[in-house]
Amino acid sequence: MRTLLGDLVAHYVHRNPKLMLRRTETMVEKLLSNWLSICLYAFLREVAGEPLYMLFRAIQYQVDKGPVDAVTGKAKRTLNDSRLLREDVEFQPLTLMVLVGPGAGGAAGSSEVQRVPARVLDTDTITQVKEKVLDQVYKGTPFSQRPSVHALDLEWRSGLAGHLTLSDEDLTSVTQNHWKRLNTLQHYKVGLGIPGQGQGDGEEGGVCLWHLVKATEEPEGAKVRCSSLREREPARAKAIPEIYLTRLLSMKGTLQKFVDDTFQAILSVNRPIPIAVKYLFDLLDELAEKHGIEDPGTLHIWKTNSLLLRFWVNALKNPQLIFDVRVSDNVDAILAVIAQTFIDSCTTSEHKVGRDSPVNKLLYAREIPRYKQMVERYYADIRQSSPASYQEMNSALAELSGSYTSAPHCLEALQELYNHIHRYYDQIISALEEDPVGQKLQLACRLQQVAALVENKVTDL
Repeated sequence: MRTLLGDLVAHYVHRNPKLMLRRTETMVEKLLSNWLSICLYAFLREVAGEPLYMLFRAIQYQVDKGPVDAVTGKAKRTLNDSRLLREDVEFQPLTLMVLVGPGAGGAAGSSEVQRVPARVLDTDTITQVKEKVLDQVYKGTPFSQRPSVHALDLEWRSGLAGHLTLSDEDLTSVTQNHWKRLNTLQHYKVGLGIPGQGQGDGEEGGVCLWHLVKATEEPEGAKVRCSSLREREPARAKAIPEIYLTRLLSMKGTLQKFVDDTFQAILSVNRPIPIAVKYLFDLLDELAEKHGIEDPGTLHIWKTNSLLLRFWVNALKNPQLIFDVRVSDNVDAILAVIAQTFIDSCTTSEHKVGRDSPVNKLLYAREIPRYKQMVERYYADIRQSSPASYQEMNSALAELSGSYTSAPHCLEALQELYNHIHRYYDQIISALEEDPVGQKLQLACRLQQVAALVENKVTDL
């Protein structure tokens, strides 16, 4: 990787060095992404994982507290202006008492039916209710091990009405002028103490589904099922009325502590710096000096592209890569705003905002300069810390490798890697023998030893 990074710098230094590591196209860029993911796993597990998870859970909790349109994907509580439910929708929170059968929800050994409270809204569709119920009942269970929301029925048990299976669409669904409204708890009068069902008008033909608000005009011919309206809506103008900006700012204030904690965990050097980060940054410093690159902005960009944007932004935007969780579209939209804020904090240019600035830049206009200082201090502290030698990095990698020898598919992965090496064996050996770093580390000799072990052939070493 050292050799390939050196070649990459040599390639960019005579063009535009600030573009280096901006994408993931070359072999070394892909290699670097995987190398960082493996080397930083322990740091993620021990330090940054908890604030990342708490941020995800806080976002999910806040989104669930307000109405979410099941058709358009718009939400009352969000940071993303393109996902903001701007219409006023009256709603009431409800607490359902869910009857959980023996052994469900991770209650191993339990032979009794348990009662689990679940917080929902009367404007929730039946599928949304089932999702919230599953989150409560299986909150200690990984998402991949939970039953699917589509594999379960939601049954309302009332002393007066008996048992009633609820669903998003049924014969009671209200259909008017080719618009069919998804059923909600409000539709079934759950929570009102009045057992009953909504009344459908029995209109036939194609319909356009809606939940909280109708997103488009009535479709001509009514022979279309408009369940993907969120993709058909025209883009809104950049300008956003102050009342809506106030809603976004309110959500931002609620989540601020969790965002700060996450950024602090990523950019803090209060704990020992991961040796891989120190080793990589020292290497970039060394390559910049070798090629006479004195612009501190270029080095800042290299370190940002290699670590913060390549690894941490990916972790911020995709919690499902780290945790076994379900990430809804609305949570994803909010994480995108937070990740963009982190990206803006990594730039060297001055953060300016105006009337036409994107909403997320307006939301975090006060915080971004502070986050920029955190990034700069992070880089400076790492540079001033004790150097990481090759021997230390090699020992860390050997220890890391040893901890995964029994991992599933480890041998299969190594075999696939060796198959690739075997195809170009002579060329690789020659390259390692000619490379100064390869000569120093006797990499050609070590590869020949590996080949002898794999193929059980006698090699003159």
